[in-house]
Amino acid sequence: MHTVKAIYPGSFDPVTNGHLDLIARGAKMFDHLVVAILRNSTKAPLFTEAERVEMLTEGVRGFGNVSVATFHGLLVDFAREQKANAVLRGIRAISDYEYEFQMALMNRRLAPEVETIFLMPDAKYSFVSSRLIKQVFELGGSVDGLVPDFVVERLKQRVPHL
Repeated sequence: MHTVKAIYPGSFDPVTNGHLDLIARGAKMFDHLVVAILRNSTKAPLFTEAERVEMLTEGVRGFGNVSVATFHGLLVDFAREQKANAVLRGIRAISDYEYEFQMALMNRRLAPEVETIFLMPDAKYSFVSSRLIKQVFELGGSVDGLVPDFVVERLKQRVPHL
């Protein structure tokens, strides 16, 4: 029997309800889904790697076939290490598609055995990004309903309000 394992990579700084929507749908599509936090030394994340692992672990707690991991370097190398057959990526807008399309083609060149699957989030999350969540929260706006409650609590602890 052939099992399909997929990697859902991202920075998840912080995890949003859009991410969780894609995770829930990916959990139905794949035998196992690894939510993989990229350690990117060029970015200065708001939350530490350990905090992002904690938040994602809490967010995926109800899924028996979803795990959380971290990686650095090439995604295709991590996919091979994990023996994954697919990469799950979210597409919110045309601008996402252009970038993701280029990445998918490069990944296919580097690892033709790993397929890239694009999913659109639920329409109510189609405009939500981690960057936008942080910006709105830092300026005193409400992000309720766009991120899990545990993320709102962590944002309150981390981000000084005006």
